[in-house]
This record gives sequence, structure tokens and C-alpha cells, in this order.
Amino acid sequence: MTEKRVWFKDSEEVETFVSAAGQCDFEIDILCDHIYIDAKSILGVLGLGLRKELTVKYFGENAKFENTLKNYAVA
Repeated sequence: MTEKRVWFKDSEEVETFVSAAGQCDFEIDILCDHIYIDAKSILGVLGLGLRKELTVKYFGENAKFENTLKNYAVA
């Protein structure tokens, strides 16, 4: 399992992220406090709210997804 922190400033960023996640054949979750959401669900991710730090947990490897994730990574 890999875990990274991300931050989305608007719904377009969420849409790009969810699109990249949807192309992966492994499980990807987003965690906010104690709530887990499927990262392949745009409504679920938007429901967590924008402009807050979220944790992405995923259980596989995909270069395109990793590159997309870098755009939203919290330093």
C-alpha cells in the first residue's frame, strides 16, 4: 500500500484526478478524518470538500496515475 497527501483547489482538479484513478485496475481510496471514499467516484471525492488536505491510499502501480498524483501532492 502507498499513501500520499493531496490538496484539490477546484472541481476540475478533482475531475482530472478521478479520471486518472478510474483507469487503474487496483483499489484507490481517499481518507478525510475517519471517512474513506472510493477515489474513482467524483461525487464521493467532491463530497469530502475542496481545499483541505486528504490522504490517498492505493494498492498498485500505474505511471500515469502517479504523474497525475504529483500535481496535487502536499509538500
